Amino acid sequence: MRILLVEDDRDLQRLLKRALVDAGYVVDTASDGEEGHFLGDTEPYDAVILDLGLPKLDGVTVLERWRKAGKTMPVLILTARDRWSDKVTGFDAGADDYLAKPFYTEELLARLRALLRRAAGIAKSEIEIGPLRIDTRASRVTLNGSPVKLTSLEYRLLAYLAHHQGRVVSRGELVEHLYDQDFDRDSNTIEVFVGRLRKKLDPNLIQTVRGLGYCLANPDAPEEEKDRAKA
Repeated sequence: MRILLVEDDRDLQRLLKRALVDAGYVVDTASDGEEGHFLGDTEPYDAVILDLGLPKLDGVTVLERWRKAGKTMPVLILTARDRWSDKVTGFDAGADDYLAKPFYTEELLARLRALLRRAAGIAKSEIEIGPLRIDTRASRVTLNGSPVKLTSLEYRLLAYLAHHQGRVVSRGELVEHLYDQDFDRDSNTIEVFVGRLRKKLDPNLIQTVRGLGYCLANPDAPEEEKDRAKA
């Protein structure tokens, strides 16, 4: 999952980026409202963590412009403004959640996981697909009850497909959501990681839809349900 962190406090930005990366996310950062707005307007993010008191362009204005432009990614406001009126303003501008400073990093990560689950229509922190279990809180994967050891990129790829289970995801989309903006992106690497996952998991879990991409589906589901997922 690819996250945009817009925070002008450099020390806090650095600490939060490390925590997010350690939790398995790809993170792009911006230190002012103009840069944050540009990135959110031009790059595909799964969620945004947005400060309100930003230089050049305040967070509420950034958020209002995103929503006016049709950007629907979940946005978690992170700010020192904790008055109820500030919260109302943030929610009315299009925020999905609000966390006041100071805060506990674990709470921020839990709120972020919840936003990503809701955006994907998933109710629990553990995603179940046939014999596959993905614990998004602990970044842990099991198959038929046995733990599966994955690299960070393998896990990110599997988790992204799981959050979009039943939908065909193109290689281009996977590249955009698995690597940050500074990475030398190559869609051919996705095929390599999919091959590795198939060797470690049920080979029928990740299906290739020729010319379109990949689909994570329950191998035990009825054939007509699998066909609908590919459509």
